[in-house]
Amino acid sequence: MAEQSSGYLGAAQIREIAAGLGMRPTKQWGQNFVVDANTVKRIVRLAGVGQDDVVVEVGPGLGSLTLALLPEVGHVTAVEVDPTLAQALPGTVGRLAPAYADRLTLVQADAMQVRELPDPQPTALVANLPYNVSVPVVLNFLELFPSIERVLVMVQLEVAERLAAAPGSKAYGVPSVKAAWYAAVRLAGTVPRSVFWPVPNVESGLVLLERRPAPSTDASRRDTFTCIDAAFAQRRKTLRAALSGWAGSAPRAEECLRAAGVDPRTRGEQLGIDEFAAIAAARAALGPTTPGD
Repeated sequence: MAEQSSGYLGAAQIREIAAGLGMRPTKQWGQNFVVDANTVKRIVRLAGVGQDDVVVEVGPGLGSLTLALLPEVGHVTAVEVDPTLAQALPGTVGRLAPAYADRLTLVQADAMQVRELPDPQPTALVANLPYNVSVPVVLNFLELFPSIERVLVMVQLEVAERLAAAPGSKAYGVPSVKAAWYAAVRLAGTVPRSVFWPVPNVESGLVLLERRPAPSTDASRRDTFTCIDAAFAQRRKTLRAALSGWAGSAPRAEECLRAAGVDPRTRGEQLGIDEFAAIAAARAALGPTTPGD
């Protein structure tokens, strides 16, 4: 196999490794491999990670981003669902970046099923995420691993825009509000289709999340997220109507909203995470519903 002294994988090397493994990218696992060295360098730069960081990478695939991360950070824990790719990655790193092979830990698992990771615990999530699981992976990892301070992920551009959207904007929705519980979120850039093999049917975007304290509220994250889901399930309705089932009745929803300082005629797309947390706290303070409510 041809090897690059730089340690980065180009299109020819990616196809060569894949052919040697007898595999082709599958839609089932959302596999689109980055074949451009400048793109993975850009991801690492925008992630702002350094030698003090432990990066968890979800979906390392054939190793393009892994090879770019290893010289720059203290450790990489790579979570790969495809058993063939998981088995091959340490060998690829050993050939192309032998000086950094001891910085890699491979976890062969479905990221959606991961509940714990081996030490050292991650300080950052940096990944080219499979589009079909990108939002739940980001939210789950922020919930499960409070040590993660920064997230830089490449996802479908539409998803990146949703995650980074502000209240009142067209793209604003459930992912936007839930991500804001954990972090300040912004769109960090776009990525052309041409850097992938195979070339996807959609544009990609880079989204940066920097952890911040959760809203100051007596409501739990779970209760707040349930409120958010209810508000956006009927997003064209006013919150008085949309939250009536969640609160127990329309009058009770209005009571919760007024207690939280929110106009009952407001729609969910106009509120930020702090307002939703206040509404959830108001409902908890009112206590359980009764038949007369």
